Amino acid sequence: MNFPFFIREVTRSLRRDAGPPFAAMASVLVTMLVLGVFIPIVQATNGAANEVRGKVLVDVFLKTSATDADAERVRRLLTQETPHVGNVVFVSKAEAYAREKRQNPEAYELLGSNPLPDTFRVTPDSPGDVGKLRDALAPLTPGGERSVIHPAIDEVKNRRDETTKILSATRVVKLSIGLLAALLILASVLLISNTIRLSLMARRREVAVMKLVGATDWFIRWPFVLEGIFVGAMGGLMAIATLLVAKVALIDPLKADFSLIASPDTINFGLLVMVLLVASIAVSAAGSGLSLRRFLRV
Repeated sequence: MNFPFFIREVTRSLRRDAGPPFAAMASVLVTMLVLGVFIPIVQATNGAANEVRGKVLVDVFLKTSATDADAERVRRLLTQETPHVGNVVFVSKAEAYAREKRQNPEAYELLGSNPLPDTFRVTPDSPGDVGKLRDALAPLTPGGERSVIHPAIDEVKNRRDETTKILSATRVVKLSIGLLAALLILASVLLISNTIRLSLMARRREVAVMKLVGATDWFIRWPFVLEGIFVGAMGGLMAIATLLVAKVALIDPLKADFSLIASPDTINFGLLVMVLLVASIAVSAAGSGLSLRRFLRV
C-alpha cells in the first residue's frame, strides 16, 4: 500500500472543506468525554450498590422486659432454626445507648433511663432474601398483620425500603448516562459517515478516473477510511487531553478533602486513555464503513 499517497489525499481532502470533518471531530470529542465520565461513574455506582447490598439487615428488637435468657433463646432460634440467616450480631441496650449518646449527646442528656431495646442485627445469606428472612421472623397473619416467632421479640424491621431507593437511584444514573453515551455514539457514527459521503461526492470524478485507469476498489477506498479514522482519533485525543486537564486541575486536588471522590475503586487513567482511543477509532471506522458501503459505487 502506498501510505504516503493516502496521507496526501487525506490532508488534501481536509484542507478542501474543513467544516464537516470539524463537526464530526467535535461529535467524537463530546462522545468520548461522556464515555470517559460514564465508565468511572458506572464503576463507582456499582461499588456503592454492592456496598449497600452488603449492608442489608433485618433488625430484631427485643422487648424491654426480655431477660438474658430470653436473648439467648432468640439467638439460638435465629442461628439454628431460621432460614436465610447469614450472620447474627447482638447489640445490647447499653451498647446502643452509648453509641447514640456519642452521636447525639444533647438529645440523650435529659433522658433518665435507657429507652433502647436489645437488638439482633441479622444479615441474610443473600441480599435478595431479605424479604424471605423478614417473613420467616415475622410471618403475616390471616388478618394481614405481622406476628413474631418468639414472645420475647417486640418487632422485626428491615431496611429494604432505604436500600431499594439507593439501588434505584444508582440504576437511574447508569441508565441515563448510558443512554446519553449511546445516542452520542450514534450521532458520531452518522456525522463521520456524512463527512465521508461529502468527501466522496466532491471527488466522484477523481474516483471515476482512478477506476478507469485500473485502480482497485480498496486503493480508492483507503484514503476515505484513513480520513474517517483520523477525524475520530483527533476527537478522541482532544477528549483525552480535556479529561487529563480536569483530572490534574480538579479531581486530584479534591481527593485529599473529599473521601467520596477518593474512595471509589475505578479504572486506572492510563487504561481509560487506551479504552477511549480505541473507542474513538472504532466509532470513526464504523462511520467510514457505513458511508463506503452505502455511497461508494465503484
